[in-house]
Amino acid sequence: MDPDALMRFPSARRRDPAVAAWFDAAEPLRWTVRPWFDAMRGFGDDVLELIHDHAPTACVGDAAFAYVNAHKAHAAIGFFQGASLPDPAGLLEGSGKRMRHVKLRPGALINEEALGALIRAAYDDMRQRTAGRKA
Repeated sequence: MDPDALMRFPSARRRDPAVAAWFDAAEPLRWTVRPWFDAMRGFGDDVLELIHDHAPTACVGDAAFAYVNAHKAHAAIGFFQGASLPDPAGLLEGSGKRMRHVKLRPGALINEEALGALIRAAYDDMRQRTAGRKA
């Protein structure tokens, strides 16, 4: 595992008011990703957050593991190390070296169990990547 590949955000905090403001904005589709971001927050006291690239981002300590975003036609849940995550349900999209995302489209069903497992895997993966490492 390449520790230099991690996105680190020293300004991440337990509850960032900017994240709350992002969810409070009256924009379509943000409500679809809020429960998933809340699930990320619930993994433990080591989960910190911030706004990065205009999107709520969840970190293990200062190392980003996932983000949520909302666009006009879909919402997304992204994973900073998504290319290395197990994805037996085939939810992940993207072709970058590391990052992958899941698109949530209005009216389309999502495999909630598989998405929850991806989010948990991303958190567990980042905990392993950061174990015993300093920022």
